[in-house]
Amino acid sequence: MMDRDRNKTLLLELQRAAGTGNARCADCGEPDPEWASYKLGIFICLNCSGIHRNLPQISRVKSLRLDFWENDLIEFMKQHGNLCAKAKYEAKVPPYYYIPRSCDCLVLREQWIRAKYEREEFVASRICQDPCSAGSREGFLWKRGRESRQFKKRRFLLSAREGVMKYYTKESRGPKAIISIENMNAMFQTEKIRHAHGLQITYNTDGPTRNLFVYHENGKEIVDWFNAIRAARYHYLRTTFPAVPEPELIPRITRNYVKEGHMEKTGPKQKEAFKVRWFCLDSLERNLVYFKNPLDAFAQGQVFIGRTDEGYEVRAGLPQGVRVKKRKPAITVVTPVREFVFLCENDREQREWMDALNGVIAQP
Repeated sequence: MMDRDRNKTLLLELQRAAGTGNARCADCGEPDPEWASYKLGIFICLNCSGIHRNLPQISRVKSLRLDFWENDLIEFMKQHGNLCAKAKYEAKVPPYYYIPRSCDCLVLREQWIRAKYEREEFVASRICQDPCSAGSREGFLWKRGRESRQFKKRRFLLSAREGVMKYYTKESRGPKAIISIENMNAMFQTEKIRHAHGLQITYNTDGPTRNLFVYHENGKEIVDWFNAIRAARYHYLRTTFPAVPEPELIPRITRNYVKEGHMEKTGPKQKEAFKVRWFCLDSLERNLVYFKNPLDAFAQGQVFIGRTDEGYEVRAGLPQGVRVKKRKPAITVVTPVREFVFLCENDREQREWMDALNGVIAQP
């Protein structure tokens, strides 16, 4: 019993030891990981430990607090650790490759772990791919139809060299759409699309924002598509803005919305009926884009969110003189042109939207 307690104490000391990287999950960065892989010598969080369990040839996991640790395993953990594993398994992660965090969807985290330890894609002996060649891909994805709303198999072609992504239908001889990599974004939307591998591709035409919703049955395939899009975007940004430092370019490759969800909005006169809309806040473009439904192909409109010194402000409540029948928390977004009024479902939603909008306004 004393051995068990002593080993548990040793493990927890190892997890907290400075200069080891053990205080955060080796795979997703979650703080205070309470699990470890005793084959890889790394400290990991509960969620990542579940993925490691599916790789028994490569990784074996135990709880730091609940399981018994033999002396030789403790010694192995001492000799290794997260920074040691990172030096080996993440030696050559390309700058465009998306490294998931704890808040990211399962398919991203699982494929990152498999890419590192199972396929050893980033070890020092691997030859780094040129982003231009890595940003070229051809294959089939299931795409949601704009009118039918059914998912149908479509051929997609991505070319970093040409700076475009195209997709084809069976009926069309030429491409159904040609999407410029310059204004394209991709993000995983597993809950919205209701598929574990659901990906949303967004781009701007001359008109409103356009959404494509796609998935692939194979987790590796959809993550490979996502990273190919990122490689193409990285190639575009690197060649277009050669003087911009890499740490500033990386966040611009792709991004998730700061917040999205339902609110109600009224028209410019603020006397029209409030209508429920699906809102997406894009911090990079500084746009609050809204759709009739979450899976609509085209946006109905957007509100630009500028800075405080340009006359933009977010206020809780309604503008003076505006009355509404619904007793719901309101937000007023003040712009130099007009005031936009939104109603939220509850106080928590109002607070979250205000925090998100204020975050964009505070951006330089």
